[in-house]
Amino acid sequence: MTIILIVISICLLIVCITYFKINAFLAFLIVSLFSGFCLGISPAKLVGTVEKGIAGVMGSLTLILVLGAMLGKIIAESGAAEIIAEKMVRLMGARHLQWGLMLTGFVVGIPLFYGIGFVLLVPLIFSISYRYKLPAVYIGLPMLAALSVTHGFIPPHPSPVALVALFHADMGLTLIYGLLIAIPAIVLGGPVFGRSLKNIRPIRESIFREKDRSNTAEYLRPTVGVSLTVALLPVLLIVLFTLLPYCYHISDETLGQALKFFGNPTVVMLIAIGVATYLLGLKLRRSMASVMTVYESAVKDVAMILLIIAGSGIFKQVMEDSGVSLLLANTLQQLPISPLLLAWLITAVIRGCVGSATVAALTAAGVLLPIVTAGKADPNLMVLAIGAGSLMFSHVNDAGFWLFKEYFGLSLKDTLYSWSVMEAIVSIVGLLALLLVQLILY
Repeated sequence: MTIILIVISICLLIVCITYFKINAFLAFLIVSLFSGFCLGISPAKLVGTVEKGIAGVMGSLTLILVLGAMLGKIIAESGAAEIIAEKMVRLMGARHLQWGLMLTGFVVGIPLFYGIGFVLLVPLIFSISYRYKLPAVYIGLPMLAALSVTHGFIPPHPSPVALVALFHADMGLTLIYGLLIAIPAIVLGGPVFGRSLKNIRPIRESIFREKDRSNTAEYLRPTVGVSLTVALLPVLLIVLFTLLPYCYHISDETLGQALKFFGNPTVVMLIAIGVATYLLGLKLRRSMASVMTVYESAVKDVAMILLIIAGSGIFKQVMEDSGVSLLLANTLQQLPISPLLLAWLITAVIRGCVGSATVAALTAAGVLLPIVTAGKADPNLMVLAIGAGSLMFSHVNDAGFWLFKEYFGLSLKDTLYSWSVMEAIVSIVGLLALLLVQLILY
């Protein structure tokens, strides 16, 4: 009966979001309260469960997500992302445009949230399409594949950061593993699959409009080196501080503590913000007030994402306080299937139902948490298995699907063949690469 109630709760969540169009945070809150009552948590205790669930998940990731949004915003507003893109295209040449755009999407996608990266880089896709007389889908999909993969696999994006917090995984190791599995997923889902899309043509003119640059004309533009440095700084610092203890035996306790402090993701993001404020702000003749305005705008952009993650924390806490987590752990562990494959499958099904990759990942995490808590799976790999599953089954209930369709002016059939198939490829290849990493590690 308990398992049935959990299934009903997840189905109710899906119906609230897809059919009734209820905001995902409110849907999480309503379903969590309903589940708590049905699972026997007293009304007095249920309020405390809600508060504890929000505090538990938000305390460890709010700063990372907010600082990450600020960094992405200043990179976009300063023109650094466009400069990286232009340099990558020139570097790869006309014969390898797909590869150049793929690399651009990967580099720019690390600090930028998917929606921002999409809107920011689509102008480049169309300008190259017009210049070289090539179909926009053919040259653009590799870039969008890279953006999508970084969104699903690589911190500081919301979903992986939230999962790292929920599973108590190691941010540095998750990032390193994520980079490893991202490479084959992007290559196969991007340039390799993109070769089959040369014949896809728009059925109407794209709704694309050239970005308004009037408000940035007064500022200087950063150099390529500065742009790359700021964009990649968080990744480089996290990887550096994660690998140092493995490369060198550090006997000095003070030095070890210092490495842990500076390798903390929040501290890393704060360092990156400081560098970006100077190199992409003050040095380019922006006033401090102007830079802070950019950061304030970034916080507004990420507010709803934070609330949705908070809602998932409530659902997770209800599962724990009702004792369902222990029951789920015992039940799921008996299934003759790899925990990573199970995590991918559950997340993929939820993604197909709700449309949102972030909501799908966080919903699945609440169900799968007992497996990680019981020590039956590597938490770092479980984060990435859920991330891979969250990219599967993108179709008509996904906002990203319609964003791609309308910007590129495609028919529904061509959007399914290009966008949906690409998302399926990066999801499946990501899972296979992850299983290979698990085989090597264990």
